[in-house]
Amino acid sequence: MPNQAGNAGDAPREQIQVDLALQGGGSHGAYTWGVLDRLLEEPWLKIEAISGTSAGAMNAAVLVSGYMQGGAAGARAALDGYWASVAEAARFSPMQRSPIDRLMNRWSLDTSPVYLAMDLMSRVVSPYNLNPFGINPISGILEKNIDFAHLGEASIKLFITATNVHTGRGRVFRNKEITPDVLLATACLPTMFQAIEIDGEPYWDGGYVGNPTITPLVRESEALDVILVQINPVVRRETPRSAAEILNRLNEISFNSPLMKELRMIALLRQAADPGTGEGARWARMLMHRIVTDKLAEFGASSKLNAEGEFLTMLKAEGRRAAGAFLSEHGDSLGKRSTADLDALLKEV
Repeated sequence: MPNQAGNAGDAPREQIQVDLALQGGGSHGAYTWGVLDRLLEEPWLKIEAISGTSAGAMNAAVLVSGYMQGGAAGARAALDGYWASVAEAARFSPMQRSPIDRLMNRWSLDTSPVYLAMDLMSRVVSPYNLNPFGINPISGILEKNIDFAHLGEASIKLFITATNVHTGRGRVFRNKEITPDVLLATACLPTMFQAIEIDGEPYWDGGYVGNPTITPLVRESEALDVILVQINPVVRRETPRSAAEILNRLNEISFNSPLMKELRMIALLRQAADPGTGEGARWARMLMHRIVTDKLAEFGASSKLNAEGEFLTMLKAEGRRAAGAFLSEHGDSLGKRSTADLDALLKEV
């Protein structure tokens, strides 16, 4: 394949610096796990910085923590360990697929009695009443799998986004600022969990303001190539009709909206930026790429809460496949040209 370093005896490929932008999406983040696992196999790809939100932020922090321990191999092992911990915790969760879902070979929780009850209650009862102690099952998993004490020393820059409840604005946390609370904040769905307080301010899921945030990668990283790993479908051809389908599509549009606005802004700035020196040159020269799959659109919104090991493993395999296809088709373009058509976003649909 053209993206490979080559067969025995071939000259190794020149190293290319890349940034990663990782979307959130609950357990669908296991797809991103697979993408990262495949990218980390390529010694010619040097990750300079990662911007992540929600599950994308978890993947980013785990990768960087593992990379500090043992390079690319350490990062892959850390990601494997994190998602194994998630799957192990899910074994004891009351939120399981119903016999009907299992019989129909569906990965959604649409007929799970516990899921249906929690979904209904979350619409009418505050998490401050449902979960007065603010318990979050992911908290222990994060502390077990991430070396927070040394993230500030990492060579890979981290940018994690959360939404300030009071101002409605996003805050981007960087390596030294990242704690378990920051990761809980970036994944804090307001109907399910109490807002996470950081420095005296409450925060919710970062997907409302940046999923993920691209701008810090342009301004604070030396890499010119940004690889966006997209989870939430941008386009759906069928009109949603059931209440669940309508709500799911509304959530997809809401969580994609900040990203699409930022990409349009980047496209405009690229056209208007001074190609000479300074920040204008950065905007003009940046190269955008996307790793996407149609597979995730087949699963309902409730499947984002399904963390069964078999489901996560399947999503990882799809991520590896999608990343491999991207490298085969566009690997030679990295460092040379964009493979994502941002200018198309400026055209009316």
